[in-house]
Amino acid sequence: MDDIKTITTQQLQKRLEAGEKLEIVDVREDEEVATGMVPGAKHIRMGDIPDNLEYFDKDKEYILICRSSRRSANVCHYLQDQGYKVRNMVGGMLEWEGEVE
Repeated sequence: MDDIKTITTQQLQKRLEAGEKLEIVDVREDEEVATGMVPGAKHIRMGDIPDNLEYFDKDKEYILICRSSRRSANVCHYLQDQGYKVRNMVGGMLEWEGEVE
């Protein structure tokens, strides 16, 4: 399996604070995102990713998020195998200290 690129919660927060337009996808379950998501993130449950590939654009890079970064790593491998550019947020929402919406 190819290695996947990662981003730390701090790096992501800095990029968002700098006003960067990022493609962020939260793959947690509905009840998990109810507690809040990274601002601007799109919610697509991990199990729904294969049915939502039309959302993804091979010219963009997507940052994937889950609770601890395990599920998002799995989704990153899957999407990378499909030819998409992805980055996993290490530590997941457990380590996110920024704002949530």
